[in-house]
Amino acid sequence: MELSRRQFIQATAVGTTLVPALAAGAAEKLPTRVLGRTGIEVSILGFGSGSRFLMYAEEDKALEALTRALDLGITYIDTAHSYGNGKSEERIGKLMPERRKQITLATKLSARKFDDAKRQIDLSLKRLQTDHLDVLHIHALAGPEDLAEIEKPDGVLKALYQAREQKITRAIGITCHASPTALKSALERHDFDCTQMALNAAMAHMVDGRGGMKATPMVHGGFEELALPVAVQKKMGIIAMKVFGQEQIIGSAPIDKLLTYSLSLPVSLASVGMPKREFIERNIELAREFKPMNETDRRNLSHTIATERKVSLLEFFRDHEDA
Repeated sequence: MELSRRQFIQATAVGTTLVPALAAGAAEKLPTRVLGRTGIEVSILGFGSGSRFLMYAEEDKALEALTRALDLGITYIDTAHSYGNGKSEERIGKLMPERRKQITLATKLSARKFDDAKRQIDLSLKRLQTDHLDVLHIHALAGPEDLAEIEKPDGVLKALYQAREQKITRAIGITCHASPTALKSALERHDFDCTQMALNAAMAHMVDGRGGMKATPMVHGGFEELALPVAVQKKMGIIAMKVFGQEQIIGSAPIDKLLTYSLSLPVSLASVGMPKREFIERNIELAREFKPMNETDRRNLSHTIATERKVSLLEFFRDHEDA
């Protein structure tokens, strides 16, 4: 018998990991969307391979978890050159000889200079055991000053354009979790194919302020109001991240509602870190059951999250560095 949604969530809450629909192990295709103008078809749930992937202390357990996610239909893997000083890319690379053709593979560069970025690209390809990437991002845009560095004639942006021209990567993009104004400017000025931004119910109505972002419900100025419309207008592939706010908003709303909120925005997928096997099972089941949440319900969900929780989340992201 299949479990109802309520039974499923109750089961995972007490540690039950084998959902009958998933236990058989057969790869049932997840819902897919097109990654913007790239034309690449991706699963609506991506496997985030940052700090949560590195929480699998033993490599064999990490590889088992990633294999399970791929077997259950995830086709998008997100990593970065800096995650675990290369450990994330190296782990993923061990599966690529057999899995590469099935996967949309994305990595990110922390370098801000052209020469440094070129070296990072070469090393990332070696670690990932591949000769090409599907998506190559500039990692974690921090603000206007950081954007100015990226844009310099000898900046990382030049390396991304070159990598795309040389078909080292199919698409290029930029990610951001703390400065929607800077991301909006970056997307307006430059020829990115994709972007990845923090999109969750707690950050829906925030505004840039002195000293960082501050919670101001009903004031327009967050990623949804500033950067997201630019990406949509330019037909970019849009990846939602920080759906659960690095666990900072877990408990402020049901898990299924938080994931549904982000997937109901005009995004191609949500990239989610899943540090336990039961989280993989749960999130994949929720993605399979996904039904869009309308704008009114999204706004109401956002408003149920306490302002204090939102302020705390934004303070966290202001100083947050990806692993």
